[in-house]
This record gives sequence, C-alpha cells and structure tokens, in this order.
Amino acid sequence: MFNVGDSIFYPMHGAGKIEAIEEKDVLGEKQSYYILKMPGEVKVMVPTAKAEEVGVRNIIDKESASKVINVLEHDSTEMSMNWNKRYRDNMDRLKSGDIYEIADIVRNLSFKQKEKGLSTGEKKMLLNAKQILVSELVLAQNLSKDEVETMVDDKINTSFEAYKPKTESQTVKKFIPFDSTGTSDN
Repeated sequence: MFNVGDSIFYPMHGAGKIEAIEEKDVLGEKQSYYILKMPGEVKVMVPTAKAEEVGVRNIIDKESASKVINVLEHDSTEMSMNWNKRYRDNMDRLKSGDIYEIADIVRNLSFKQKEKGLSTGEKKMLLNAKQILVSELVLAQNLSKDEVETMVDDKINTSFEAYKPKTESQTVKKFIPFDSTGTSDN
C-alpha cells in the first residue's frame, strides 16, 4: 500500500505523486482510489485494491535512473521490419511498465525516425514512451522536465551518431567482363 506523497509509476501513464487517497462511489460501488498528480496537471484515479495488479510500483532510485540513461547510450536493438508487428511488440513492452524496456523503445524509435521516419502510430508511441520515461526520470533524479528532456535527447543524438548505419558506396566491388554475346568468358 502506498501513502499520500509517495511517488509511484503507473504503466502507460508514467510517474506521479499520490496527492490523496479518497473513497469514491463509481457506478454504485464504493472504492478507495489513489489520486495521482501526473505531469501536465493531469489527475488519474487508480483503485487501491487493483494497484498492484495493474502494475503500479515505486519509482526507480537514482542508481537505477543512471542505468536507464545508460540504455539510451547504446546501439538500437533488433526490431521487426514489419511496422505492424514492431508496433504490437513495442506496445506490449510499453504496457509492461518496465522502465528499461521503455528506454529501449524510445532509443529504437528515435533511431528509426532519424533513419527513415516513422508511421503516424509509431510517432505517437514515441511521444508517449518519451513522456513516460521523462516523467519517471524527473522524479527519480529530482530534475526539471526540461533538463531531463534535454539529457534524453542529447544521449540519443550522441549514440545515434556513434552507431548510425554506415552507408556503403554504390560502386561495384568486382568487375566481371562479358563477351559480345552477353555471356562471360568463363
């Protein structure tokens, strides 16, 4: 059970602080809810009885935050070439609430956006994943949203430059001579 003032992570929404614990009557049923204040002045109600079941957890500590940032400094991991499968795989990873997976999604989709661009759905996913990542790092590192966003962008840009695919020259590596009939001499 969490208490008022605790910083917690709510999958698919991000990190926030418990502003209150209130009993509400929803559809004729009284339940206790955590009232979370999320970034951007958004308030979310999470039933206290189902908090653990839906993946609510404590936010990461500073040491774990450093490890999460380290994920952004590595090369992208392999993703499906099929955008639909890639989207579903990333959505499952996002729903898990695992901050390392979320950092991996942010890095991978950022790289893909820089290389080829993203579909509208993947652009939205990247924005959502980045917001979720930033919200937890803000609370874990006690930094401003702008500071964390700049740090995340800088890490991604640096790692993209270090790992971006090298374009090969379009020149032919080996010349194979053909005779006038269009067949090779061999």
